[in-house]
Amino acid sequence: MNIFKTPENYLYSNRALLALFIPLLIEYSLEFLVGFADSVMVASLGEAAISGVSLVDFLVQLLIFSFSALATGGAVVAGQYLGNNQLKEAQDSATQLVWFSTILSTILMIAILFLRRFLIGLLFGHIEADVWANADVYLYFMALSIPFLAIYNAGAAIFRTTNNAYTPMQILFVCDILNVIGNAICIYFLGWDVRGVAIPTVISRLLAALLILHFVVDENYKLHIKKTLKHKFDTKILRKVLEIGIPYGVENGLFQLGRVLVLSLVSTFGTMAIAANSVGYAIGIFSVLPGFAINLGLTAIISNCVGANDYEQARYYNRKCLIIVVISHIVINAIIFASLPYVLGIYNLSAKTAAMTTDMVIWHGIFAIIIWPLSFTLPATFRGAGDSKSVMYISLAVMFTCRIALSYVIADWMGIGVFGTWIAMFIDWYVRAAIYIYRYFSNKWTEYRVV
Repeated sequence: MNIFKTPENYLYSNRALLALFIPLLIEYSLEFLVGFADSVMVASLGEAAISGVSLVDFLVQLLIFSFSALATGGAVVAGQYLGNNQLKEAQDSATQLVWFSTILSTILMIAILFLRRFLIGLLFGHIEADVWANADVYLYFMALSIPFLAIYNAGAAIFRTTNNAYTPMQILFVCDILNVIGNAICIYFLGWDVRGVAIPTVISRLLAALLILHFVVDENYKLHIKKTLKHKFDTKILRKVLEIGIPYGVENGLFQLGRVLVLSLVSTFGTMAIAANSVGYAIGIFSVLPGFAINLGLTAIISNCVGANDYEQARYYNRKCLIIVVISHIVINAIIFASLPYVLGIYNLSAKTAAMTTDMVIWHGIFAIIIWPLSFTLPATFRGAGDSKSVMYISLAVMFTCRIALSYVIADWMGIGVFGTWIAMFIDWYVRAAIYIYRYFSNKWTEYRVV
């Protein structure tokens, strides 16, 4: 079968795939560009500020990815219901997702507000006093934005399930532009400290949550949720949402926690290592940006195929999206490598810190092309089919044995330093890719349809 020519009777034409992937790519690009702009603005406040913000960002990413995972679980269930022509059940699952995400995120916000100093001390230990002060202020404001992030992620996932990635993209575009403008005003004109990037971020996330709710309660929308302040959970549907969302959430949450634990090791190498690691991640994340975006769309696609009980289509779209991810990663990394000297110049890093950052970004880009798609796009297919628990078990086992344990062995015991944590990450990618390839061809993932 010609992988680039979609059969006429298949669910997603090439045009439909582009209509899903391009807005997702733009949305993710905006998300990362805002993070990049934030890091550049914070860099103007000194290495202590960028180190404090980067430490907190790793912790906040843990929560962001967890709620994104929960949203994916709801989207998978809704998508399988849609594929099975059960519209009412699909709408009910969307409603359960939004309410549960809102309540859970509010509880977490309150907990972090009260425990933020304990968390900083527990996770990052004895960091320098000025880094600690910046981390404390930044975490306080980021905690306030957690419910808004959860609501937006839930709403965006619902829209992607109906192949509408354009509406979330429009919302994020407006909010991110306002965020960057607000950051610039607060940092460069008002002379604020890290609050200059924190407060505009909270406001922009609040606006995004309100806008996504406005559109998702519209009764003209196919997968709308009920417009009411009263809600009664349907335990049957919620259980199905959580069966997918919780394993993926645990996986993402512990994966990000693993990164935080590795970062606690990085923090022992000094402020220079923390800064290089932070900037390396801020730039290097662009090397897998297309993959992140396409994976979100692929999960929705697979859920619809599995709902229609058509696994041949699921395999077809899996192969097609793997090829698209590889090609897009080649293009984006060529651009990153060519522009890297100019980008590093913006950060105003010391020569040694810039050299460390360059090694991280280049090697990250190489492995993003070679192995990342098999490590992270294949499991997106499994989740769309409902096979979420096995992905969680595999991911966590590999993370603890490779990403965390080997980081301490290579970076600390072998004396390689901060780059040793990146070597451990690349080994992690190869190991999980091998296991996922085996699982894909075993066809065990086809046994987990949830509706």
